[in-house]
Amino acid sequence: MITNMTPKQIIEDIKVKQSEIKSVVFVGCGASKAELYPAKYFLDGNSKKIRISHYTANEFNYATPEAVDETTIVISASLGGTTPETVKANERAKKLGAHVITLTHSVESPLTKDAEYVIYHRFAESYGAKIEKMGFALELAMEILQQFEGYDNYEVMKDGFDKIYDLADKAAISARLYAKKFAEEYKDAPVIYVMSSGATLEVAYSTSICLMMEMQWVNSGTFHSGEFFHGPFEIVDKDVPFILFMNDGRTRAIDSRALTFLNRFNAKTTVVDALDYGLSAEISKSVIDYFNPLLLTAVFRVYAEELSEARQHPLTRRRYMWKLEY
Repeated sequence: MITNMTPKQIIEDIKVKQSEIKSVVFVGCGASKAELYPAKYFLDGNSKKIRISHYTANEFNYATPEAVDETTIVISASLGGTTPETVKANERAKKLGAHVITLTHSVESPLTKDAEYVIYHRFAESYGAKIEKMGFALELAMEILQQFEGYDNYEVMKDGFDKIYDLADKAAISARLYAKKFAEEYKDAPVIYVMSSGATLEVAYSTSICLMMEMQWVNSGTFHSGEFFHGPFEIVDKDVPFILFMNDGRTRAIDSRALTFLNRFNAKTTVVDALDYGLSAEISKSVIDYFNPLLLTAVFRVYAEELSEARQHPLTRRRYMWKLEY
């Protein structure tokens, strides 16, 4: 297990051992799975040769892709490093000969046991720190593409990583008043729907299943902004609560179309828009799609905190998780 390498050094080290990588598999559960999605989205959109997949850990364990072997990089994540399904996924990937890279906040946790490389990330120090797991996964994806295929926007992307954490922290802090307004308006909502598109899709997903359902016990559903018009829009009516994460980039038109419909029927809509927080002023248009989810994740954490205050329901409260065997 190696713990002192940067993403670039890790991929360089793998390339020395394995000259060809045929597949990259992202594995996690809940929010950690969602935080791997921007990296998956990036490789999906830019790699011409590498097969990319994204698994919830237990599906990886029970229905392991046949392609997993020594030509595979498996990137796993778990904040506390104890998620049993993800720990088992690392063990399975290692047995099949894959190069296992793990992202975690917890030093020497069970997740690190079968990892070839470990990247420890921060979390509690700031809002920028809360997106480091997502950022490191995306940086690993960038390095895989650059070193095994080449990437024309490599230097521009690196510049984005130099800026995104400070920008996200400042954006989150500036969002407090908007978040308080959201909390007062949504604190009694019986259900909250969440949607987005592009690399931000699973920010909407984790907001729904983790921040709303797990941490606030609020019924929630999530869907792609483009899929909104292929079923979900039938539940739109006056004052039905929605959260829309607006991307600044190629899929913005998809989000805008959904917003137009929500406004048309006076739905209760909260828009968290990357454009409002200056993403395009700091990040090049050529790579901005991949940085939307980092910024929006940091900003919406403030919204979740304010909602928990307004509902007098701490984000740490659980009914079943960690309390029962399941």
